[in-house]
Amino acid sequence: MRALFATVFVVLLSACSSSTRPKPAELQALVPLIGAKQVWVSPIGGGGSATPVTVVDNRVAAAGGNGTVAVLDVGTGADIWRVSAGSKLTTGAGFDGHLAAVVTDRNELVAMASGQVVWRQRLAATAYTNPLVAGQRVFVLTADRVVTAYDGNTGARLWSQSRAGEPLVLRQPGVLLAVGDTLVAGLSGRLVGFNPSSGSIQWEATIAVPRGGNDIERMVDLVGPPHRLGNQVCVRSYQVRLACVDAQRGSVVWSVSADGRSGVNGDDTYVFGVEAGDKPTAWQKSNGAKAWTHDRLAYRGLTSPIALGRTVAVGDAAGWVHLLSREDGSLMARLPTDGSPIAGTPALAGDTLLAMTRNGNLYAWRPQ
Repeated sequence: MRALFATVFVVLLSACSSSTRPKPAELQALVPLIGAKQVWVSPIGGGGSATPVTVVDNRVAAAGGNGTVAVLDVGTGADIWRVSAGSKLTTGAGFDGHLAAVVTDRNELVAMASGQVVWRQRLAATAYTNPLVAGQRVFVLTADRVVTAYDGNTGARLWSQSRAGEPLVLRQPGVLLAVGDTLVAGLSGRLVGFNPSSGSIQWEATIAVPRGGNDIERMVDLVGPPHRLGNQVCVRSYQVRLACVDAQRGSVVWSVSADGRSGVNGDDTYVFGVEAGDKPTAWQKSNGAKAWTHDRLAYRGLTSPIALGRTVAVGDAAGWVHLLSREDGSLMARLPTDGSPIAGTPALAGDTLLAMTRNGNLYAWRPQ
């Protein structure tokens, strides 16, 4: 029932926003201040909007919305293996360097390795968050706010844990990651630390609490991707707050009001995100104080950002990847793709920047 309500909410939100969306800011002439050379492009398969790629060492697992999952060599873009999940996908690929896992629109968790489907498991609800593949296990966060662990070799279910929350959820990726020997997941407005072996809850950190007089106003959800540096995890609660949490103790380090709809990234100095109206913004990593914000890319349908050395990369709905200065957000370069929206968040593999388009083409650039 919760999954059904979540779908209804997404439809209503889309209907309301489609008729009132402001005109995107026009791109101004730009003299690049930093060079980035396109080194390869690989067709994966279109239709996806979840974070489509996961990088481990020199391999990238890419998932197309049409059901294709490919593992490629980051250096050359050449296929290491490629296989179909047999149905359209609702998530990107989780990957540990060997095993990849995705969730299909038939609510199937599909595990793959070496170009073959290893096992399938039927889920009780749909998922929008990439599975996490770690420690020879596959962890799944479904839309009914249940976290489940499966044996990576056999697909046997090991444990399942849930936390009650508000009846509505967002149809977009949430928070699921490993921090040392702790599994960390976003459940409603809380960040929760689990023992990955047993599923027991080790700590809970409240990021946002429900407010309002109806289910839509009271909805709180943590949205991905999160930003992790060491034991600290920074997350956004949809349109409400931004917070950083000590994932060893489960304590909130700082929390500030923030009106954004997508996840965050960062480095040892800043946390980067996109605020309402598509305004790239930076906060001080130490205390959450706002460092800069600008509106030169307003209403261009920006992705979550990715920190890339002295720049921050964001994609837009017209297929551009913009490189901004990490110090003040000024525009430094603009990278073209096939003209379809950038799907999910760009990714970083060493010194290679990766971005997939909604048409299913995976692009790779390297700074010059």
